[in-house]
Amino acid sequence: MNTKIDKNSRIPIYGQIEEIIKQKIYLKIYKIGENIPSERELSVQFDVSRMTVRQAITNLVNNGLLYREKGRGTYVANPKLEQPLTGLRSFTEDMLARGMKPSSKIIRFEKIIPSLDVINDLFLESGDEVFYVVRIRSADDKPMGIERAYIPVKLIPNLDEQKILGSFYQLIEAKFPQKIGNAVQQIEASIVTKEESKLLKISPTSAVLNIKRISYLSDGFPFEMVESTYRADSYKFISEIKR
Repeated sequence: MNTKIDKNSRIPIYGQIEEIIKQKIYLKIYKIGENIPSERELSVQFDVSRMTVRQAITNLVNNGLLYREKGRGTYVANPKLEQPLTGLRSFTEDMLARGMKPSSKIIRFEKIIPSLDVINDLFLESGDEVFYVVRIRSADDKPMGIERAYIPVKLIPNLDEQKILGSFYQLIEAKFPQKIGNAVQQIEASIVTKEESKLLKISPTSAVLNIKRISYLSDGFPFEMVESTYRADSYKFISEIKR
């Protein structure tokens, strides 16, 4: 691994420092959650100004490889999970596909009469009940998000907490002849609430991604509406745009 700066190179010095730090992260010389050397130490190591080192670190922070803690230093970030905006699979299926261990903790499970918005989203009639399920979704025992699901009781009247612990999509496809068709999803960024910060084990000032998804069977019937709050420091969404 090259750890020296070539001051005659066409590559800017800060860019060379970025690449050296990246290599040390990928080789786990700098491990996730551990701090890297200070700007002063790196400027001495590479015989460059602190301003040059700061530029390299800032670029790596902006790219999500590092994060700063005021008064404490700069740390190696946990890589964000990428969630494609194309394709449709459950959280459980998604984490298993990544080689991670998914888990759920149900903190609320009850029948309720939903709001008018939920009634309209799920094509329900006035007085229809839904199962209201609130779950903490984790990967490798790290809280990733909070899901608040609304599921029509008339669709699965015998739903219970045990059945919903795994993949709800697999449960749906096992129960109905129709396959899952599509979903409509909207995403907004916001600041975590005090209650959510405790459940997700993040700072009360952290950013989160709020996601609303309505999922449909192949015949166009909606079977679930979910409002989720995901950690912005651990999750990002990607999309491919074609002309």
